[in-house]
Amino acid sequence: MWYVIQVRTGTEENILAQCGKKIPPAVLERIFIPYYEEKKHIHNEWIVQRKVLFPGYVFAVTEEVEKLYEALRSVIGVTKLIGTGKEIVPITEKEKQFLLEFGGEEQLVEMSEGIIVGDRTIILKGPLKGKEGMIRKIDRHKRKAWLEVEMFGRRQEVQVGLEIVEKRKEIAGASSICCGM
Repeated sequence: MWYVIQVRTGTEENILAQCGKKIPPAVLERIFIPYYEEKKHIHNEWIVQRKVLFPGYVFAVTEEVEKLYEALRSVIGVTKLIGTGKEIVPITEKEKQFLLEFGGEEQLVEMSEGIIVGDRTIILKGPLKGKEGMIRKIDRHKRKAWLEVEMFGRRQEVQVGLEIVEKRKEIAGASSICCGM
């Protein structure tokens, strides 16, 4: 089962390292942080950087949640295991499938590429392809998109990398030409 550990934002890597050292593999099958790629313009060139997709959260895979809960007491900086009230609950199968589909086994959401035709965003390639409806805002200059996703039992806003390679006015039949629909 996949569980979510809440930590102070900015300490995700530290918590990941501590858990890797202090919690035995029999208790913790896997621990990871989902990332996304973004492009930054530094010294006149575009550099691809990795950023934390869900700041303040680390994901743990275990079948021994009670033992994990006990082991996390020795990890400095852990706030809590996410749950409902006093019960620790795993993420839903739908949330797990979203993470796997979006970030793959490596849990890295790569840059997507798209175009804007009129007021429609059309993703040509990348993990956002087919998920255009999740996009809430685009910043073409920062090459980012903000998405609204259902995660941890509530709506979360996350940033991902999106490069808009072309923007054009609506043309009759354009959506069938550029999307193959």
